[in-house]
Amino acid sequence: MDSAVERLRPVLLFGGTTEGRELAARLAGRGQRTILCVATDYGREVLEPELLATPCLDVRIGRMDAEEMRRLILEEEPGLVVDATHPYADQVTRNVREACEKTGRECLRCLRPRSGAESPESGVVRVPSVQAAVVWLAARDGNILVTTGSKELAAFSQLPDFATRVYARVLPTLPSLSACLDQGLSGRHIIAMQGPFSEETNRSQLAEFNCRFLVTKDTGDNGGFREKVRAAGEAGAVALVIDRPETERGLSAAQGLSADQVMERYEQWRRRQHV
Repeated sequence: MDSAVERLRPVLLFGGTTEGRELAARLAGRGQRTILCVATDYGREVLEPELLATPCLDVRIGRMDAEEMRRLILEEEPGLVVDATHPYADQVTRNVREACEKTGRECLRCLRPRSGAESPESGVVRVPSVQAAVVWLAARDGNILVTTGSKELAAFSQLPDFATRVYARVLPTLPSLSACLDQGLSGRHIIAMQGPFSEETNRSQLAEFNCRFLVTKDTGDNGGFREKVRAAGEAGAVALVIDRPETERGLSAAQGLSADQVMERYEQWRRRQHV
């Protein structure tokens, strides 16, 4: 590694998403020391082996609160802090912002845009929260394909006939499977797969399990949202979309950046370091 690059302060990257992996790879390609923080072992497992072998990448595993993030910033003294966590990980984003405010650091929020996949006639219903989705579904009959992950299953378990109506698509990890089993799901009602998924896969699963509803978050195009909405429309199902948290709504262009824009800000910072 170039000695001038070695002298650069590290980039602190909170990831666990497609954008986080992309940024980690692009920073590694520039020889930039990067501390990538992911919440679980799975967040590390999905990284490319070539990226993991890069000496300038330091992967840290484990959930942190705001105080732990603050201490990490003070210990590592990063030149840039990037929040590339999931659009729905609102508590994590609040923690990163608080830690940056307390340490006087700017936080670059890499945020995938909301998808424009649906039209008013497309059979899409938006609700503000998981609980609102549960209330909406409780008033209707029919099977449900839930694609929002294992953490929300406890809320959906309040639905009448939950164990027979709900088909949960979750990550293929032991914690996800345990969450499904703990809530009473079993057998065909647990679909353990790594996304994002094609339109055909979504459509075939809706047909296979005779689902009238597909529950999703607005994860943007990188998260396969468009394919879900189109598949639901073709299958004659309703796409029930849980909207993004308040912390992510209405972000200006300066606050919510694409991966390309984050890299532009990185290059600007790097030039100021005369490297």
